[in-house]
Amino acid sequence: MNPTKTTYSPADVEAKWYQRWQEQGFFKASANPKKTPYTVVIPPPNVTGVLHMGHMLNATIQDVLVRRARMQGKEACWVPGTDHASIATEAKVVALLKEQGIEKKDLTREQFLAHAFTWKDKYGGIILEQLKQLGASCDWDRTRFTMEPKLTEAVLRVFVDLYRKGLIYRGVRMVNWDPLGGTAISDEEVIPKDVMAKMYYLNYEVVGQPGRFLTVATSRPETIMADVAVAVNPTDGRYADLAGQRVRIPLLGRDVPIIQDEYVLTDFGTGALKVTPAHDLNDYNLGQKHNLPTIDILNDDGTLNEKAELYVGQDRFAARRNIVKDLDAAGLLVKTEEYASIVQTSERTKAVIEPKLSMQWFLKMEHMAKPALEVVENDTVRLHPAKFKNTYRVWMENVRDWCISRQLWWGQQIPAYYLPDGSFVVALSAAEALELAREQSGNAALEISDLRQDEDVLDTWFSSWLWPISVFDGFEDPDNADVNYFYPTNDLVTGPDILFFWVARMIMAGLEFRQEVPFRNVYLTGIVRDGQGRKMSKQLGNSPDPLDLIAQFGADGVRTGMLFSAPAGNDLLYDEKLVEQGRNFANKLWNAFRLVKGWTPDAALPFVHDKPVAWFGARLAAAVAEIDDHFEKFRISDALLAVYKLVWDDFCAHYLEMVKPAYQQPIDVETLRYTTAYFETLLKLLHPFMPFITEELWHELAARGPREYVTVAHWPKPAPPATSALLLADMDKALAVVAGIRAVRNQKNLGPNKPLALVIKTDEPALFTAYAGVLRKLGNLEALDFADAGPAGAVSFVQGSSEFFIPLEGPVDVAAERARLEKELAYAQGFRESVQKKLGNEKFAANAKPDVLERERQKLADAEAKIGALEQSLGAL
Repeated sequence: MNPTKTTYSPADVEAKWYQRWQEQGFFKASANPKKTPYTVVIPPPNVTGVLHMGHMLNATIQDVLVRRARMQGKEACWVPGTDHASIATEAKVVALLKEQGIEKKDLTREQFLAHAFTWKDKYGGIILEQLKQLGASCDWDRTRFTMEPKLTEAVLRVFVDLYRKGLIYRGVRMVNWDPLGGTAISDEEVIPKDVMAKMYYLNYEVVGQPGRFLTVATSRPETIMADVAVAVNPTDGRYADLAGQRVRIPLLGRDVPIIQDEYVLTDFGTGALKVTPAHDLNDYNLGQKHNLPTIDILNDDGTLNEKAELYVGQDRFAARRNIVKDLDAAGLLVKTEEYASIVQTSERTKAVIEPKLSMQWFLKMEHMAKPALEVVENDTVRLHPAKFKNTYRVWMENVRDWCISRQLWWGQQIPAYYLPDGSFVVALSAAEALELAREQSGNAALEISDLRQDEDVLDTWFSSWLWPISVFDGFEDPDNADVNYFYPTNDLVTGPDILFFWVARMIMAGLEFRQEVPFRNVYLTGIVRDGQGRKMSKQLGNSPDPLDLIAQFGADGVRTGMLFSAPAGNDLLYDEKLVEQGRNFANKLWNAFRLVKGWTPDAALPFVHDKPVAWFGARLAAAVAEIDDHFEKFRISDALLAVYKLVWDDFCAHYLEMVKPAYQQPIDVETLRYTTAYFETLLKLLHPFMPFITEELWHELAARGPREYVTVAHWPKPAPPATSALLLADMDKALAVVAGIRAVRNQKNLGPNKPLALVIKTDEPALFTAYAGVLRKLGNLEALDFADAGPAGAVSFVQGSSEFFIPLEGPVDVAAERARLEKELAYAQGFRESVQKKLGNEKFAANAKPDVLERERQKLADAEAKIGALEQSLGAL
């Protein structure tokens, strides 16, 4: 790269270094007893997916953790892979086939799967290739796919095992039904959508009392044909005389009972609730409680079946429009009201979900939920931030059985085989199923052709809950070297929206099948939102294309921009200015390199920068300790901001300005050696966040061998000098004086190039003598003297107990100077009062640590000294 270029060009370096990292094998990991393992498994993105802002945030955090662990000397293993995403993939393949004039119903299962695998092989790896552009340092040789043969076998083994333990059963239960997808879906695939809906008020005639009606409010009039009762609250006096009576369903004429139940809200609607157990979960529970029948009037595709008697064959929404017209014509529609409501939709097909009774396979969860809750409660698995423990606890204490079957072809086919009499056996293979079927039926003449395998596939989550074990082939060979070394993994980075649906289930699986948790820490990211607080999505058109951002700002700029405001568990309000800030940071680093690289050493020059060099060494050591602490507490955003401040403020704005030689002048060898070493340490600290530019500058800064890469350089260790506290405090005082000088320049419109004189009144002359070089350099001083009083016609400012005077040409505006000093005095007095109140608080004084108390006392002493100096300056005026 050309050091004369004034701006950093990411396009010149990113692809180059990623290829070299891979060629050197830096991302590959293997079981190594001599090293500590550090393992992360990627939350497998859908094989249908492309990189979006959420992926980018999640992958960046994972990469930061993995790169730092690699630099710490650990055997860092980041396992990539993709999820087969049953519903999404099948929908894409069906749509593609339709474009070719092929209908799924005209294909055999084997033919459809052949088309699906062809699609997967062509498009399924796109998102993983995109992650490489972001800099993701995965071990790509370990890439897994949830429907590859070994992982499919693992899923089937687990199904058979849990069935034989009595934890999997088949039965009719209420599920979320996607009429467009033609399948049951999981709760996490149901997306609530705010809509304006209509409430219809219908008259149900009381049987035996002509002309008397019970008015019922419903948002789904097309389901009245499935009504089996009307419920009222027993405390509702309006309906006290109707207990045990019956009402007639509008249009249909069928009689149903009026039942009483405390579940009914007296202040919602009319206080009378139509009960439709086949099409509402709460109604189903009421039906079970009161032993009511169920009438399912919907086909799987959302059309009405013959049990509806009316509107048979019509789509549910067409039937709604038609029944409302007919009810109105019959005088049974009292009124219609609009109201704000929420409808549940399918994440994949966007269809409105129907609660539906369906024969499905279920996994009992209570058995596994209790130990999975305990390991989070006792912090064997730590959630970051810990606030999510409450959410986790509520879910796990109210766990429901898991519907694990899906009415699809793309996925792991359920290993259940039906006999001619309708009974079934569960087995890993058809051959094993035949043996079990012969034994169960007593019919030795049964053949495989007599058995029919269940048509359904398993929920995608039923494969991904095994991910931390199955990626290391822990079900195929539970004692293999990889799973014994890399499991349990260390850190999981994911979103809180799947805390129960994936994270909790992985914990359950780990405890059930390896008697060990799958990970030690769970870092829960926030959701990336736009400036209006909306979740970013391509459908809303409020999400930029991550690859466009990388092309415009560079991967390092995008990574840091995402992390600048991404504390764990809190949503990130995306602003392109953050990514611009990331790019600007890369340019700042690039220009710092250009400055240092342009220096010419001169062995004859003396070493005169001992104070700046010693100070930055202490500052660097303190920063490393701070950054390590942030990492240990999973404050990744704070860790980045600490490095950012160290580079931008301490190194670039202060240290380099202190030591840089005059234009085109040489520098002493010792200062250059220290500066280069410091720069290299900064590159190490920055590398996990900004891998590309740090690798480029690492190689440009000094000649290096072929394997000397920053990506595998040793992570810095905090080694503060014994005098670090004093060094930092003394430099802070000197820099405060520089800030005071610059403030005077701004107030008096004095350019930065105009040399000034400084007169100091202080009881610490040794300190300011020692740091005179810093003051002269950063303050652009032509003279620095000490005196017992300030010269006439000088502007003054106060820092600590010392007073500083800058003589100016021409008369001083006394009124303006008095106003400035009075403002400073008022602030200092207010500050003193706040510290006095704090120290006067008995509770604080009794509970604060001694060092905290001492710092507060020192603040009070400094405030007193500053007030005294300001009062003297005002007196002199």
